[in-house]
Amino acid sequence: MPIRIPDKLPAKAALERENIFVMGEDRALHQDIRPLRILLLNLMPNKLDTETQLLRLLSNSPLQVDVELLQTMTHVPKHTPQEHLLKFYKGFQDIQQQYFDGLIITGAPLEQMAFEEVDYWPELCEILDWAKTHVFSVFSICWGAQAALYYYYRIPKYPLPQKMFGIYPHQVLVPRHNLLRGFDEVFYVPHSRHTETRAQDIENCPDLQILTYSHLAGVHIVADNRGRNFFVTGHSEYDRDSLANEYFRDRSKGLPIQIPYNYFPDDNPENVPYFNWRSHANLLLGNWLDHVIYQNTPYDLRELTV
Repeated sequence: MPIRIPDKLPAKAALERENIFVMGEDRALHQDIRPLRILLLNLMPNKLDTETQLLRLLSNSPLQVDVELLQTMTHVPKHTPQEHLLKFYKGFQDIQQQYFDGLIITGAPLEQMAFEEVDYWPELCEILDWAKTHVFSVFSICWGAQAALYYYYRIPKYPLPQKMFGIYPHQVLVPRHNLLRGFDEVFYVPHSRHTETRAQDIENCPDLQILTYSHLAGVHIVADNRGRNFFVTGHSEYDRDSLANEYFRDRSKGLPIQIPYNYFPDDNPENVPYFNWRSHANLLLGNWLDHVIYQNTPYDLRELTV
């Protein structure tokens, strides 16, 4: 949350130049406050784990956040109990007349399929189109980010010779962006994907900019020029053992899987991984809620502009 200081205090301009969020007295007196409405479109097979990971991050904020869970209706997940879906999830037809401050679109283990081959692709396109007029900010993750970039901007994905799998260092390219307030110049992010988004394609699109990048993992966070929609190729929401569970699962199935990069101490799977991305994961989602959404979204969401 911001600090409230007098409008003409000399420190105010200096703090604003450093991207520190301060609020003048006049703005503080005229604030309208209400809970933020966040819609979570969960595309992961095991929805319970992803719910917990993302809700943990969304809850680490002084803001009140009301979360609705959304599923696609043209695909029946095999790893989530149907009673859980019926009790807690809604379909698009249930929410399409509503407005939301934010939409999170999760990843999905579908990178090696063409987008149009995914059974719920038409439904996802309908949701992405609806979001243009009914959501203030969209935060898409991994395959969800690739799908959104493809639908909105025709940015393709490319197969990798080897799975991008591990914890990679990243650099901040746009340090004054609201999404990156308080970020260290180098920070760590988990990746687990078979495809990539290339920087050249992003740079050729005048409506997009790359906010963070890894010389090992490539493009990480892409933003539109309005600063409202974000495409994130990594999995900052992952728990300490998420990559370990994936590694042991694939190894037990006899699938080709390398030891995750920079994850197990001494590359020994018997060692407990360091949880060295947690603080930036909380900062990323906290900045999205506060500095991207809360400070800019209209009080009446029906006033959203396209």
